[in-house]
Amino acid sequence: MGLCAAIELSRHGISTLLVERRSGTSIFPKARLVTTRTMELLRAWGLQEEVESAGMPREQYLAVGVGSSLTAGDFVRASAELERDAPQSPTYTHLCAQDVLEVILRRLAGSLADVRFGTAMTRMTVTGSGVEALVEGVEPVLVRCRYLVAADGSRSGIRESLGIAAEGPPPLGHMISIMFEADLGFLPAERRAALSFLTDPPCAVEAVDHRLRWMVQTGYDPARGGGPEDFTEEVCLRAVRAAVGVPDLPVTLLGVMPWLQQANLATAFRAGPVFLAGDAAHVATPQGGFGMNCGIQDAHNLAWKLAAVLRGQAGERLLDTYETERRPIAARTVQESLTNARITWEMMEGRLSMAEAIRRQADRRSSEGLVLGHHYDSDGVVPDGTAPPAAQDPYRDYVPTARPGHRAPHVWLTCGDGRVSTLDLLGPHFTLLTPAGSGWLQAAAGLPVRAAEIAEAETDGAAAPSWVSPTWAKEYGLGPRGAVLVRPDGHVAWRVREDTPSPGALETVLATVLARHR
Repeated sequence: MGLCAAIELSRHGISTLLVERRSGTSIFPKARLVTTRTMELLRAWGLQEEVESAGMPREQYLAVGVGSSLTAGDFVRASAELERDAPQSPTYTHLCAQDVLEVILRRLAGSLADVRFGTAMTRMTVTGSGVEALVEGVEPVLVRCRYLVAADGSRSGIRESLGIAAEGPPPLGHMISIMFEADLGFLPAERRAALSFLTDPPCAVEAVDHRLRWMVQTGYDPARGGGPEDFTEEVCLRAVRAAVGVPDLPVTLLGVMPWLQQANLATAFRAGPVFLAGDAAHVATPQGGFGMNCGIQDAHNLAWKLAAVLRGQAGERLLDTYETERRPIAARTVQESLTNARITWEMMEGRLSMAEAIRRQADRRSSEGLVLGHHYDSDGVVPDGTAPPAAQDPYRDYVPTARPGHRAPHVWLTCGDGRVSTLDLLGPHFTLLTPAGSGWLQAAAGLPVRAAEIAEAETDGAAAPSWVSPTWAKEYGLGPRGAVLVRPDGHVAWRVREDTPSPGALETVLATVLARHR
């Protein structure tokens, strides 16, 4: 989360210091799923192709499997609904292990901000002008800053020092991840999946790359005297071979990591100049792959607001919308991850048949409704009086809409001999999109927004608009004299379906969204 916050703040021209106590990036692939919305952010940062090259093939590994073992006769597999979901974005969900993704993010962050690994913040004091912190690395340094973003994990010392509680149910389980190297090339395509839930013995197998690296996740019960120390080399090898279903499989163990499966939510996301993000603010179960992605989107939501206040473009009250907007989304995300986890436990405990288990797992595999369909209700959005669209399944089904508060929908636009997405026109700035000839382009002149006209069809002449789409205005719910203002985080701030263009109207909207009015 810290790397992403540094990247996004730097894109807004804000001087940023990132302090990381670890000496390097992750060596364990704790997270692998990069959701569609996060891939859109990586696309905006110029990283989409690099992440896709470093990850796994979508068509083969965006699937979930269930069975006694990977080679058992009862193994079944269900793939993600690519044809249904992929058209909703210029990119799509991808699998790239966290240890690989962090290297990519660190390289970019290091070129934009002051990034210090092997350095720890050992003391923090909130002052009248911000935060004063003691940072200890090669030499101790006293740092003064206006704001601090705490992305220091689920056991956040900063959250604890601020007296902010984390609430949630008791831990679901004590887990062990066994990372290993083995050639599973003998498995046919129909037995290869990103994640397979196995029942004999109960465990999960994750693909870390699409070649040799894998993980087995299993559990232990401290109440019965179990602990991480029980997972000797012999025990781990036995667990891996049982999961694959090949007793003499050649295996190289790469690492063993204990962890706690839990779900909780901080009671507040802000205390004065300090903001919680990522696992410090919310912890989701691994089922669904939401935790890392929710944290990255925390950083994306907060960065433009901090930048606007620091540059004097917005009032301090804009920062209150961070918690107002992100905490409800985090709460829903954590709850959906719990639902996924309960399905897994019911299956592994034998309370679900194999057929029912794969059906329910497959139904939860697509989460575009949650990932793309969430919306914000806050003072940072100007309502237009319309109701949110109804989805048959709000978890699975994404219904595109340009209603204020929602993510601006993706629509392909032609541009000369190529095409771009409407999302490619956005951020890190306010963007006004309007039909060609509406008059709103002229109304936006001189205001701190970038305006773009989109025509229904190509026209002759040098003054022809750059962007063309016969369906864009309809998909955004606009008439010929309509307009939509999109925030730097890609969410719609304001929409007018049909009205006389007015600089005064845009000025009022910006003042409202940026909390500039008294």
